[in-house]
Amino acid sequence: MPSTSLHRCIMSAELKTIFARPVAHRGFHDADNGIIENTPSAIQCAVDHEFGIEVDIQETADGEALVFHDYLLDRLVEGTGKVIDHTSGALVDMHMKTGTDRLWLLQDLFDLVGGKVPLVIEIKSLLRRDAQGDFVRHVVDQVAAYDGPACIKTFDPDMLSIAKSQNRNVLRGIVADGVAPGPEYVRHSRVDRFILRHMLHIPRTRPHFISYGVRDLANPAPRLLRSLFNKPVMCWTVRTREQRAIADRFADQIVFEGFNPDKNTAS
Repeated sequence: MPSTSLHRCIMSAELKTIFARPVAHRGFHDADNGIIENTPSAIQCAVDHEFGIEVDIQETADGEALVFHDYLLDRLVEGTGKVIDHTSGALVDMHMKTGTDRLWLLQDLFDLVGGKVPLVIEIKSLLRRDAQGDFVRHVVDQVAAYDGPACIKTFDPDMLSIAKSQNRNVLRGIVADGVAPGPEYVRHSRVDRFILRHMLHIPRTRPHFISYGVRDLANPAPRLLRSLFNKPVMCWTVRTREQRAIADRFADQIVFEGFNPDKNTAS
């Protein structure tokens, strides 16, 4: 775990397990060698190195959780269109453009990992008014039934509120950053962005931890929540030595990509 001169958070035993090891962003992937993000190959590689694993999940047309980052299939998969427009049965028959893996579901991930390393499951939001409530509740129930260290996180405070209401014992985190104007926040007003940047929803969402962008990690909000309210911070996504140095100062653990943190080989 990164050391810090500022503060050491008091964490529950469950959170200590989640934060014990660096977390591989979308698995320990290497596209040059046919190991594609969020696939069984990337997950198995992370397990082999005993890293924690962060994955993304998207809702399918029949309400299942697909282990996949993008809203569209086209970048990585031999398929086209929106994930939400396809059933889980159709999706798991689709192959990745590179390598030998096919798309898979959250339960398949649980079966492969089997509690060997912690899982950090990011629920991707379609920013719907209902916050995809049925889907979130289904995911929370799956995580609660899983026999291994696991937590959920999301950028969407409304999703996090639903997760809290469904099962407050399932560890949950809020994902945030500096919320600069751009395509990721095109649907958000200036007030919305201010609330997200400073996580002013926390009295409602009550996250167990913060997942904050490394480029904005020195912002007041994550620092205050960590030092005054003992909210551990997991920062994303660390790719360079400079970013790791920032993480060592302001965070309790890293989500990393493109290097092996055990060998400290970031560029």
